[in-house]
Amino acid sequence: MKTRDMLELAGRNLRESKLRNSLTTLGIGVGIASLVALLALGVGLQELASNRLARSGLFDTVAVFSRPEFRGFRSSERREGENTNESRDLRPLDEAARHEIEKLPNVVEVFPEIRFTSEVRYGEKSQFTFVGGLAPSARASDAFEKMQGSFFTSPDAEEVIVQMQFAKTLAEKPETLLGQEVTLRYAERQAMGAAGAGAGEPGDSEAASFSVVRRERKVRVAGIIESEPFAGMRGFGRGGIFIPIGLAEKLRPVGMSSVRELMRTSGNTTTYQTLMVRMSSPTQVQAAEKAIEKMGFSTFSMMEAMRSLRRFFAVLDLFLGIFGSLALAVASLGIINTLVMAILERRREIGIMKALGASDRDVRRLFFAEAGTMGFLGGVLGVVMGWAIGKAINFGANIWLARQELPPEKIWSVPWWLVAGAIGFAVAVSLVAGLYPASRAAKLDPVQALRYE
Repeated sequence: MKTRDMLELAGRNLRESKLRNSLTTLGIGVGIASLVALLALGVGLQELASNRLARSGLFDTVAVFSRPEFRGFRSSERREGENTNESRDLRPLDEAARHEIEKLPNVVEVFPEIRFTSEVRYGEKSQFTFVGGLAPSARASDAFEKMQGSFFTSPDAEEVIVQMQFAKTLAEKPETLLGQEVTLRYAERQAMGAAGAGAGEPGDSEAASFSVVRRERKVRVAGIIESEPFAGMRGFGRGGIFIPIGLAEKLRPVGMSSVRELMRTSGNTTTYQTLMVRMSSPTQVQAAEKAIEKMGFSTFSMMEAMRSLRRFFAVLDLFLGIFGSLALAVASLGIINTLVMAILERRREIGIMKALGASDRDVRRLFFAEAGTMGFLGGVLGVVMGWAIGKAINFGANIWLARQELPPEKIWSVPWWLVAGAIGFAVAVSLVAGLYPASRAAKLDPVQALRYE
């Protein structure tokens, strides 16, 4: 039997029992709709989380430490360093190292992590808080999406961005701070060069000394943000004030590691406790870490957390797919029932086909064609229904978010591979369900079939 004739005959048979075949197709559509809706929700949540985390700036950034600073994170490195006395030959994290890291492929920028304590005065009010330096790339962080005001006009502008909670401690109406001047009072370190005789230990030709000077700097409030950018990775305390990284380097504030840095190097050498390396893409982070570690430094990134997140969503999608497939399994029983009933109703037709020369393979292919057609139509219908269900869920979720004064989000996504996979899965399940009816129809004895009334 030709394929064209077989498809035409299958279509005619399906049209004869419209109600029963339509209900069976609808059952397949409902099963596929539940599968698509659940998987679209899982994919949408994964994309939402990935995009949010990517925009946070955490996953495309590598923190670089000299090995002594990093030993607090890895006790194994501490023991190894103590056993090999590697601290005697440690490479300093200085300007030369910074320029070398900047030359690595796919590096967007390299900047020091600067965070220090300052007294902030506005009018008659005075508060102490942490001040953090922000690089120009921080502007892309999601923390600045709903910022009141604007970002820094230049990398060394004498401007600040204030975190909302801290702004409330300075003014009853935080928005009144925009464009106003506040005063930063901080401690500035000044290197004094090599110490004189008796200032250092015997044989210390490069003993460094420094002084701490109280400074004041008037800066303009450029913007106000709700949350701290990069919270959870950078810095050891929450910041209330943020200044451009260029200005932060000019201020030379006294930080937690200032004494250690000056004691380890000469007074004229600039060293860093931590350098932040921003990559062009999170996929480049691992290669950058390996290259930097070969230079003699230690690194840390949040990519391990990203890999764990991907594993979590993979497991979530698996479970959502399993639960969504349960309805499709029920629909497959409807296919079996429909085709078995078709065999009972068409015994004479099958007997005539075999008497005219149709083989068992032809009869089997005919029933497979009918099952596959119902699966394909049910799959298309299910994708449309699943898309509509996802749209409705997203609409309802955004209404709830609006009532909570939160921005709208897209929590579902129907990629092309999900559409193709759902239709293909529907056809495959339908063909499997048609195995028994097709085999039973092919085994009919034509003589007995022609005698059937």
